[in-house]
Amino acid sequence: MIDLEDIPAKPPILIAGPTASGKSTLALTIATRMGGRIINADALQVFSNWRLLTARPDADELSRAPHSLYGHVPGDADYSVGHWLREVEAELAKDGPRPIIVGGTNLYFQALTEGLVDIPPIPQAIRTQGDAIRRTAGHAALLEALDAADPQTASRIDRQNPRRVQRAWEVLRSTGRGLTAWQADTPPPLLPLAHTIPLVAEADRAWLNTRINQRFDMMMECGALEEARVNLATWDPAHPSSKAIGAPELIAFLKGDLSLESATALAKRSSRRYAKRQQTWIRARMGGWRRVRMPRALRIE
Repeated sequence: MIDLEDIPAKPPILIAGPTASGKSTLALTIATRMGGRIINADALQVFSNWRLLTARPDADELSRAPHSLYGHVPGDADYSVGHWLREVEAELAKDGPRPIIVGGTNLYFQALTEGLVDIPPIPQAIRTQGDAIRRTAGHAALLEALDAADPQTASRIDRQNPRRVQRAWEVLRSTGRGLTAWQADTPPPLLPLAHTIPLVAEADRAWLNTRINQRFDMMMECGALEEARVNLATWDPAHPSSKAIGAPELIAFLKGDLSLESATALAKRSSRRYAKRQQTWIRARMGGWRRVRMPRALRIE
């Protein structure tokens, strides 16, 4: 556990944590007290078409400290960890206050501090083929092909995760080389963990779940449903931006497939489940990060 007063003055700061835990408030507090520029590490806050549902900083927050990589990607664009890493590299090369990199996408932090292998883009034809196989035969069919052709990767990936299985199948199909072999060639990290101050916003589960529910209610009061209505005409569940928590549920309401009460309840449940997955990742892979107890650190109630 660490207190804000104990944070050294110079190294870059990384702030991870589950959704609604107060990461952005923590980053802004550090930036305003000690100086710093805030860089986004949330895969959904990069998109321009969802501001409320992704909890992007508002105008007041943006005015209080420099912010980068927020809302700069069109909602219909592809965006990956590779895109983000290249943009972060450019941000870190700039002069100015020290970087405070904050977000809920733990894979981004892993790529930043451990390195990311440069796998060639997957051709659309192969992605379409993988989608078709998964849709008609299930990801078990892709897994069977992996077991036969690339058992090393098949034994290491999350075999219950259809997207992870399809990704491994696509890499093998498009490059002729297994994902594990590609990962063995991972280059040095852009920002090794030892050269940073890595912080995790840690929160009690009951407090966090209450915050999640209250935050979604506040999003709705501030116009989240209208934001979804604006996105309805161009809605495509295949777009990465469509993974914004609450977006599928509100779109379903606008299409007449759910009541607003059901859509709200399901969106809150999705957010709570996402927070739980984030906490599982943090416990398993972020043992070297220092914990900041929330809400005590900022007196968030």
